Amino acid sequence: MAERMRRLKLSAMALGLLLVVSGSTALAQSGDSDWQELERESKRMKISEMGDQALEDLFTKSIKAEALYEKAYGWAAFSNVKVAFFVSGGGGKGVAVNKETGERTYMKMGTLGIGLGLGGQSYTVVFFFQDEGSFYNFVENGWQADAGARAAAGTQGVNAETTFTNGIAVYQMTDAGLMANVDIAGTKYSKNKKLNK
Repeated sequence: MAERMRRLKLSAMALGLLLVVSGSTALAQSGDSDWQELERESKRMKISEMGDQALEDLFTKSIKAEALYEKAYGWAAFSNVKVAFFVSGGGGKGVAVNKETGERTYMKMGTLGIGLGLGGQSYTVVFFFQDEGSFYNFVENGWQADAGARAAAGTQGVNAETTFTNGIAVYQMTDAGLMANVDIAGTKYSKNKKLNK
């Protein structure tokens, strides 16, 4: 009888220990999940701040860009770093905003090409979308900039851009200012699945 009681106590202790361990694991996993969400939210906030600042910077550089923004259904801004060491590549993050609802979709971009130069360049690209179709096609399906993307930026100069080309207007800014010709050919824009959970 005493031996049986001792075994029951040991079994109860083992079960209790198992419950404590599994409970701790669940708490740890929950903590990890909370931590990951906080990290995602921090990244979203930084990207949103970058986007809002890019839009503000663009308006200070071009009155016509601000006028075109008023006609746009939505907009997007991306911060990019491009590095060239015989083969050029770059990547960055951005946000697309529906002006009517204020909904934000977090996105990413990447580019790869052949280049003879060496060095790096950071720049910001701002898109305006003429209508709902062009906006949602960009956000939901992604967008691959081709050689025609240069024309969308307005080759006549930064203040010549007052219309949309194929539903999109594109502006590129560097630390030196707003650039007249945007060469974003080969750049792929797509949803950032991790940040849109």
